[in-house]
Amino acid sequence: MEQETRKNHWDNTYQKNPLTSLGWYEENSEKTLNLIEVCNLPKDALLFNAGAGATTLIQDLLKKNFTNIIVNDISSVALSELRKNLSIPKNVNLNFLVDDLTNPTELLKLKNVDLWNDRAVLHFFTSEEEQTNYFNLLKAVVKNEGYVILAEFNTEGAKKCSGLDVFNYNEIMLQERLGEDFKLLKAFNHTYIQPSGNPREFVYTLFQRKA
Repeated sequence: MEQETRKNHWDNTYQKNPLTSLGWYEENSEKTLNLIEVCNLPKDALLFNAGAGATTLIQDLLKKNFTNIIVNDISSVALSELRKNLSIPKNVNLNFLVDDLTNPTELLKLKNVDLWNDRAVLHFFTSEEEQTNYFNLLKAVVKNEGYVILAEFNTEGAKKCSGLDVFNYNEIMLQERLGEDFKLLKAFNHTYIQPSGNPREFVYTLFQRKA
């Protein structure tokens, strides 16, 4: 999908729908938070949230006293909504970056990311070029011994979301994409129930980059 088309799609989605009705809305991000706990990161670790939308995870991270957070999305509307709903302590370095993960500009300046977190973003990139660009960016910015959480529709999951085709994954496919420099630490399937009541099948994975 072309960058402008993708941006317009997500801007329109966030403009026209209440946040709590969106198919990926979580009241709490328990599964992701549990994986972050496994990483045992210092509170000043650099946490990068890819395609975060208006997730409730950022407020959860602030409550857990993390102080160095980057929130990314292609939709400025989504990030504006997120910012409005946050209570940000003075000692926190919280940056919002509007950029395309598959055709990045600002994101190319990142380095030494301790944790890359992606819930339900990668699976929207259906072309080989988009996927390659995504993983090239990830590998360029995640530090040695840094962590990667990828939570995507699994191979038993839906083939569309928000009117768009998706690309389904399992942990083996994600390992192949990341390559031998990354070690799989945890993987599990999870049935997420959308606000509408419909189930969505996810695979959650935690990787660590080798030293």
